[in-house]
Amino acid sequence: MADRDRGDRDRPPHQLQVHPQKGGSRQGPSTSQVLAVITLLPVSGTLLALAGLIMAGSLIGLALATPLFLLFSPVLVPAAILLGLAVTGFLSSGAMGLTGLSALARVVEYVQGVMGRSVPEQMEYAKRRMQDVAGYGGQKIKEVGQTIQSKAQQEGGGRT
Repeated sequence: MADRDRGDRDRPPHQLQVHPQKGGSRQGPSTSQVLAVITLLPVSGTLLALAGLIMAGSLIGLALATPLFLLFSPVLVPAAILLGLAVTGFLSSGAMGLTGLSALARVVEYVQGVMGRSVPEQMEYAKRRMQDVAGYGGQKIKEVGQTIQSKAQQEGGGRT
């Protein structure tokens, strides 16, 4: 252990490297950043001042109107409710009218799609439908006839 302690003393202490800064290489804000600050500072100040003036005006107006609101509240509250109901009615009426128009447009589009075929195509379609109905009716008639015939044979065979 003593050897180890002695070896530590012989070694030089840890060295810290320091790099000198180049003279004047430290960069400041760019020209565009300076122009942006110069431009936005008066604009933001003006807008902040206007916001303060508007808030002060609103507070003064509220202070002057509060007694009138209290005096006329029996009239104003029902009027506000009536106005709210009227606006709700107009909005719901508009929504229902828009829904109706949309449904009507859909029906017109469907009818135009069906009627959009030419006359020969419509005749061909009607002819095919009639053939299908006639074929279906003929098939049903045959089935009913066979059912009647089989019942008649069953009953005729049971009597003799």
